[in-house]
Amino acid sequence: MITVSVDLSFYQAINHIINSIQMKKMLFLGILFLSQTLYAQIPYGSNNGKYVTIKGAKVYYEEYGKGTPLLLLHGGFGSISNFNQVIGPLSKNYRVIAIDSPGQGRSEQIDAISYQIFSDYYAEFIDKMKLDSVYVVGWSDGGNSAFILAHDRPDKVKKVVACGSDSDMFDAAPAGFVENMKTRTPENISEEYRQYWLNDFLKLSPNKSTWQKTFTQLRDMWITKEVISDDHLRKIKSKFLIVYGDRDVIKLEHGIHIYRTIPGSQLVILPNTSHMVFMEKPTLISNLIVDFLGK
Repeated sequence: MITVSVDLSFYQAINHIINSIQMKKMLFLGILFLSQTLYAQIPYGSNNGKYVTIKGAKVYYEEYGKGTPLLLLHGGFGSISNFNQVIGPLSKNYRVIAIDSPGQGRSEQIDAISYQIFSDYYAEFIDKMKLDSVYVVGWSDGGNSAFILAHDRPDKVKKVVACGSDSDMFDAAPAGFVENMKTRTPENISEEYRQYWLNDFLKLSPNKSTWQKTFTQLRDMWITKEVISDDHLRKIKSKFLIVYGDRDVIKLEHGIHIYRTIPGSQLVILPNTSHMVFMEKPTLISNLIVDFLGK
């Protein structure tokens, strides 16, 4: 019988190193998870939001990060909170400026709204903030206004990501949508809109007692046929990334039309995704935005 003498200190040292590596790996993963968690949700009203007065109305905005200014334009019946899962990741690369459109979120109401009026407010915001040039991410109504903003201000708008947006509601919407919206009034507001929009509006808005005005303005804007003409789309100089979910309420055929009409634009269709891309796929859309803007 042969007896083998083993130096246990050697194996103990190896085991210590392995355990150390594993601990460091676990620590790294923990830090990574924590950092992702910290960036996952930016509560509405964070970072000392401010106001700028445009055309006599106070418009609310929040800023995060440093670098090239990146304007975030939210959707209808929404606010800056639409972007609370992507502000963190985007602010690691850009100076994110998220804006509440007039009459929504914490911004004051104005006499009338349209996509052109919203675009005019955003254009003046850029000038008042003395921004040399900007990138823009617009979702839904925000993307609609971004089409007009890019057309009107090629001197300022360099790149745009438009998600779930349209240039002609009658062509883009599913059958019956416009007719159904025409019947909507403040008196018969659905439970869906009450939960998604009105409850938060009544908590945040300086226009709580006149919420019916904002509802009617947005409804009327939604049932207006043309957002921007094909002729104007063809004249856009800004670089565009057009994004839709494969289950978006906007017809994909309409999105493809926009993609083919804006010169040099790019198109992305996200799998298993609805109109609510920023809520459903925040990591994916953040990575797409950073990749597009970084090229």
